[in-house]
Amino acid sequence: MRNRPAFKTALGGLFAVLSSTVAWAQHSHSSVRPDRHAPAGVMADHIHQTGEWMTSYRYMNMLMQGNLIGEGHVSPEAIATTVPNRFAGQPMQPPTLRVVPTDMRMEMHMLGGMYAPNNHFTLMLMVPYATRTMNHITFQGGTGSARLGTFQTQSSGLGDITVRGLFALDHAPGRSTHASFGMSLPTGSIQRKDQILTPMGTTPTPRLPYPMQIGSGTYDLLPGLTYVGHTGRWGWGAQYAGQIRLGRNNEDYSQGDLHAVSVWGSVQPLSFASFSLRVRGENKAGIDGADDLIRLPVQTADPGRQGGERVDVGLGINLAASGAMQGHRLSIEWLEPVYQNLDGPQLEVQQTLNASYQYAF
Repeated sequence: MRNRPAFKTALGGLFAVLSSTVAWAQHSHSSVRPDRHAPAGVMADHIHQTGEWMTSYRYMNMLMQGNLIGEGHVSPEAIATTVPNRFAGQPMQPPTLRVVPTDMRMEMHMLGGMYAPNNHFTLMLMVPYATRTMNHITFQGGTGSARLGTFQTQSSGLGDITVRGLFALDHAPGRSTHASFGMSLPTGSIQRKDQILTPMGTTPTPRLPYPMQIGSGTYDLLPGLTYVGHTGRWGWGAQYAGQIRLGRNNEDYSQGDLHAVSVWGSVQPLSFASFSLRVRGENKAGIDGADDLIRLPVQTADPGRQGGERVDVGLGINLAASGAMQGHRLSIEWLEPVYQNLDGPQLEVQQTLNASYQYAF
């Protein structure tokens, strides 16, 4: 098993919080269903009652490691010697990719707020802060499989702020359905730079490739539809969530449209806790257009190598309290992919950790 110290540290901190949360949940004798909310990785999953507010903090940590072309694994040496460079023939550009990413970690901290002016409509605002770190191998210029060295790039900052409206379509004992419609605002940077190691041994500071940019640079539509139900100790739900780009950004490209579907089931063995199993599938299109300042012999600089399909399976826990701690919720979810088909070479997702704390009043 690969050494993943950052995940171990994150998990240790989260389980410390989880232990203390279980303690207060037990003390409060919660009568609020913990599965009224979806697993931690599902956004815009519920609406509120008239006049109710909710604040939230969400955390996401995703690790990508190793490379895929389609469904097949490919080594750094194979990429460096066989995969064509999109920019071959231009000055200082080799015929094949000579810089290969080996792993990437994405972290997201997100503050959120929700308010319901009435029982049928809830407003939602999310403000993210993202950090992205990627490690690379640089091969010596020209051809061959001789390694020149390694380097790391990092970018961080405010991401794209999202605003949504959630509209109740059906509500009855044991079930509810609502639609969501929102907009992602281009508040995240698409001009981040960092120092790299080129195949010629130089160390310039160019604009970073597409996966290392913090925002999309475009206004994006965010349609969604969510259904949840429960009876006795059992709960279930399903959601469609989309992200549709509206034109190109100021650098003359747009990220690919994203469509994701989740289905989940849960069981509530304790009054304050439920455990969930979720299956999530997504389809992401490649980038339309290109940034003229992103011209590097690396797969992440190729707009045509950014799309693909993935299916994840996740296990989660939801905790809810009432009494003196009424309104507090904590949820944690761990997902791992069971299928990936990428327009590669592309880094392979290994796992994702989602955590969410919410307080409604």
